[in-house]
Amino acid sequence: QVQLVESGGGLVQAGGSLRLSCAASGRIFMINAMAWYRQAPGKQRELVADITSGGITNYLDSVKGRFTISRDNAKNTAYLEMNSLKPEDTAVYYCNAAGEELWLFGRRRFNYWGQGTQVTVSS
Repeated sequence: QVQLVESGGGLVQAGGSLRLSCAASGRIFMINAMAWYRQAPGKQRELVADITSGGITNYLDSVKGRFTISRDNAKNTAYLEMNSLKPEDTAVYYCNAAGEELWLFGRRRFNYWGQGTQVTVSS
């Protein structure tokens, strides 16, 4: 199996910054895409940003210009740099990774989620 461990959440004032990290470990053969989602109370989970193994990125419109996703393929780690944070960015942020893992009979596709990390932005 593959495990995703997130870190870096916390409480910050509006206009502040946070950096989230997501480290993947386990029997990883390759990770195709890594992504950050968020879910605010009473709302559906939404995609914040994703990045391919080649570095192609995609962002939610409301975070463009403020958030930057990056990854270190050698470390199987993704990052989300969040600047100019707003109260509406408050949510639990989840890491997601999709790729191939090693198992008894060779390789198989995987899609795993992290446990989530709380980001709270005060006004």
